[in-house]
Amino acid sequence: MAPSELNLLRQIVGIIGNIIALGLFLSPTPTFVGIVKKRSVEAFSPMPYLAALMNYLVRFIYALPMVHPNSALLALLSGIGIVINVTFLVIFFMFCRCQRKRLVITAILAAELAFVAVLTTTALTLQHSTSERTLSVGIASCIFNTLMYVSPLSVMKMVIETKSVEFMPFCLSLANLLNASVWTAYGFLPWDPYMAIPNGIGCPLGLVQLILYGVYYKSTKQMMSERQQALTSA
Repeated sequence: MAPSELNLLRQIVGIIGNIIALGLFLSPTPTFVGIVKKRSVEAFSPMPYLAALMNYLVRFIYALPMVHPNSALLALLSGIGIVINVTFLVIFFMFCRCQRKRLVITAILAAELAFVAVLTTTALTLQHSTSERTLSVGIASCIFNTLMYVSPLSVMKMVIETKSVEFMPFCLSLANLLNASVWTAYGFLPWDPYMAIPNGIGCPLGLVQLILYGVYYKSTKQMMSERQQALTSA
């Protein structure tokens, strides 16, 4: 395939990836609408959103023209991801009744911002070529992108223990799988290990979430129905 054709294909896959990623960003919206209505975060975990925010902060730095040129689509995507995840975390913090959880969220956010500041300063002042910056920021981006996909493991453990997918939203799981699949393909056009490796790891993890959803969907419905009947008869 000619370089021009490869570049065109990469742009097309990137546009598709941005559309799917936007769906990923917005997929937790029903969860947060429910949180606002109930004025409680119940058993939902903030970790997937904290991990996603860190991923998009580092990915935004990676996509800057002075770090990794020709990544405008990735920069736009990361910027949107940052805004949406900050919004979700603000809502989570507002309706979290557990003081310990609030302290954990605050501490993790402070650590994330400190790391991003150090990473940006180091890349832009101590490294003097885009290849050097791509390597250092790319490795960090690869790590945090992988952590974003790994972060639902605690929720998956809870699903297996409770035999309920009530607190593992289907839309988020599906969007994670689609997002990982498209950006894995993007990472091969041409080969970009900082895109292909973490998203390649995300594919099987997203698939496992959907399998768990299929396995425990009926038991979840039954539990929720029994709980509603108990509340009605009380």
